[in-house]
Amino acid sequence: MPQTRAQTTIASDFRRAGKEQLSLALMDTRNHSLHLAAQFEKTEAALPLVWQLLDGAARFQAHWITHQPSPETATPPPDAARTRAYLLKTLEATLELLEKAPDSDDGLYFFRFALFHEDQVREDLVSLAQVHGLALPISLPGAGAARDALLVPATRWRVGCEAGAGFAFDNEQPAFDDPVPEFEIDAQAVSWAQYVEFVDDGGYDDEAFWHPEGWAWLAQKAALEGRRAPRFVDQIGVASGAVMQTRFGQARRMLGGQCVTHVTWYEADAWARWAGRRLPAEVEWEVAAHVAQRRGFQWGDVWEWTASTFRPYPGFIPGPWADYSQPAFGTHKVLRGASFASADRLRSPKFRRFALPEEDALFCGFRTCAI
Repeated sequence: MPQTRAQTTIASDFRRAGKEQLSLALMDTRNHSLHLAAQFEKTEAALPLVWQLLDGAARFQAHWITHQPSPETATPPPDAARTRAYLLKTLEATLELLEKAPDSDDGLYFFRFALFHEDQVREDLVSLAQVHGLALPISLPGAGAARDALLVPATRWRVGCEAGAGFAFDNEQPAFDDPVPEFEIDAQAVSWAQYVEFVDDGGYDDEAFWHPEGWAWLAQKAALEGRRAPRFVDQIGVASGAVMQTRFGQARRMLGGQCVTHVTWYEADAWARWAGRRLPAEVEWEVAAHVAQRRGFQWGDVWEWTASTFRPYPGFIPGPWADYSQPAFGTHKVLRGASFASADRLRSPKFRRFALPEEDALFCGFRTCAI
């Protein structure tokens, strides 16, 4: 469903979650993780990677919270029985330590981090189900009504998260002021009906619309798999406008008003150039999500590519998990928002997701701004 004001409040509140909220949420996300694993077990699809991801969630808690010795890396790859036992052991130890933890931002930092880390692992599992064609009982976003683009006035915006205001990922800090000129931005993500026009106009055959690296990526994909549409698209009708995209193993007809999903940054950038528009800077997206929501700015169906390369904010200091952000600086692109597969409590207009520009397994789309 599209992001609502209530959902934004829930997400913000969870960054300040107290011990009781965290205890329930940690159990909730673990139950959801195991439920997803059980869905994979029915078909044995991608099971080694599933248990590897869940083993990583348990190891995260063991390392940062419980300080339990992790299983030796020389042991065989994680399997169902061993990983389930390890997940139970680490959760029990985490909850016991949570009861004794100081009720402060510092005291609860790693408990909140462990919660959000596993929420991200859960979404990775849903993406994995999509890649392997595993049926999941998940409702897909419906078609939205087209809305006029929104004009956002010039402002001086406080980017990022303030210290002492609850949990923040290291790449969201420190907060700083950034002047943002007036800009016009789409009220919702680009739809299939809009994207079909790009395909119909030969968008996948005209180098002029593509970033040089994107054109090289497309040439490689076209040679290997005949790529002429976003990933998982089986049919994109030029004459009829019909789009068939495989979702969780089932070919579905996409409605014209549904947002484009599983596009790379290269494809999003090419569409924007073809349309005579541009991808928003991440600060523009953040401003619009805060100040234009009541005027119809909708987000939350898909992660949205921005024009911004993932870089540290001025004065960045890596968090305790130094490798969370730093290895991706300069090479990855920033996505903002959330997808239909995201946990509600993880949704925040401040959150910076990052991925390589060729990534298309994520539930990702985009919107544009006027040039």
